[in-house]
Amino acid sequence: MIRKYTEQRSEYDHLERMTVRELLENMNKEDMKVPAAVTPCIPQIEKLVKGLVERMQEGGRLFYLGAGTSGRLGILDASEIPPTFGAPYDLVIGLIAGGDKAIRRAVEQAEDSEEAGWEDLKKQHIGTNDVVVGIAASGITPYVIGALRKARETGLLTACITCNPGSPVTREAEIAIVPVVGPEFVTGSTRMKSGTAQKLVLNMISTAAMIRMGHVVGNKMVDMQLTNAKLIERGTRMIMEDTGIEDYDKARSLLLQYGTVRAAVEFVNKDRYV
Repeated sequence: MIRKYTEQRSEYDHLERMTVRELLENMNKEDMKVPAAVTPCIPQIEKLVKGLVERMQEGGRLFYLGAGTSGRLGILDASEIPPTFGAPYDLVIGLIAGGDKAIRRAVEQAEDSEEAGWEDLKKQHIGTNDVVVGIAASGITPYVIGALRKARETGLLTACITCNPGSPVTREAEIAIVPVVGPEFVTGSTRMKSGTAQKLVLNMISTAAMIRMGHVVGNKMVDMQLTNAKLIERGTRMIMEDTGIEDYDKARSLLLQYGTVRAAVEFVNKDRYV
């Protein structure tokens, strides 16, 4: 029988008797365990990122697949890639059991079908260069398990992110990323430490991949979309720093004219970004 770390009894009891300060301090104490749980997973994350970048360079895409909190975290990470890195909207795609309506409201039993995940992937015209990452804190979600099994049989690179070692999802994925965070503060509430661990791993995967794909120069998001005043301000400062232009209005004008920090700096500093 699989030991479900995510379902173990909380190390804290009588939560309803705690003061607000005690609740917050104890949750914070538990959260501090999460980065340490992610550290041993770095070799597996590295393997995934390398395989992902190779496939993206050949036109492949990254798919995140999950149910409930796990699915929402995948969608969140995917949705942030285009504005942050200027990458196409269909490069990283998040899919959730029950469809888009499940993002805001739980869809009963949507995660219980082993066929539904693969059907959702097929609707995206899945190809051999695509990569599928199944996200399931418990490691037992049929929607994720079935999709990973079919994706791997089809020859796709597959990975999973789960907090239960030895769970079924780890046997279906080529690369198993398993941060073991231990019992949740509220027993079984995987939106807490498990969700935090998943978010950290997703950040690492997508950010490292986008850096390797050339969307960061130095330490700057040179392809970010100029979708609001804050980002225009940030981009203007980047141009001033990288070109030596001291006139803020001139730098801002260049940014708006050329559309990205990269293009504006290339115009001013020929061959700077090659």
